[in-house]
Amino acid sequence: MRRAMNCAGWIAGLLLLPAPASAQDEPRCAFLCAPELKIEPTWTIENLGARPKVEIDGQEERAARESVFELIFALNVPTTIPRVGLTLEAIFIPFGGTSVHPFTGATAAEAGRDEIRDNGIEIEAELNFDLFGTEQTGGWVSSHFDVVDKFSPGKTPRAGSVYTHKLNFEWDTAFHVFNRLPQGHWLRNVEAEVSLDYVATGLPKTGDVIGGERFLNKASPWSLSFVMVVPLAPLAP
Repeated sequence: MRRAMNCAGWIAGLLLLPAPASAQDEPRCAFLCAPELKIEPTWTIENLGARPKVEIDGQEERAARESVFELIFALNVPTTIPRVGLTLEAIFIPFGGTSVHPFTGATAAEAGRDEIRDNGIEIEAELNFDLFGTEQTGGWVSSHFDVVDKFSPGKTPRAGSVYTHKLNFEWDTAFHVFNRLPQGHWLRNVEAEVSLDYVATGLPKTGDVIGGERFLNKASPWSLSFVMVVPLAPLAP
């Protein structure tokens, strides 16, 4: 009886011992793995490529090529499927402006202002497909292709709600500019990224009238973004 109790005590003691470091360090994922939160200051050039012609008060002109500064909060969620991940993004435009309030319809002049601040917010859900990683480029470059459900302000006369879903495709290439820093250094995980975007649905077509502008060609679906990717949590993924 005493021998059995001694064996039980040994077994209990072994179970209470800490697991080996290698086992503790292994990530445990059922399907979705531990997420990473990042902030991404972004400068985007819109109307890339062929700018559409628009008619304003009977005059034809090319739509302007616009640049927009955005702050993106991205939650990257790796999965157990090789080369496949998920990303959820909240996009905030801190310095946007408009002449007409998008919800009240009041003009800036009626509000006694030169311009109404337009801090647009957009939401994106992305399915990410890795094209190649740092292990193939000596640690310097990685690239992925994204299929995106973009939820942003409606841009067509047929929009049935203020915010509408749009299908978007992205090709992102990241440059790991601090790759030479030692492992575990926070700055090592900061990336400079270039993103080419194609919005496939939800943009004005030929003949659409938006804000007094009649589109003589369909709106340009292309944009180019320059992004700085900064980890927030964990700081050293």
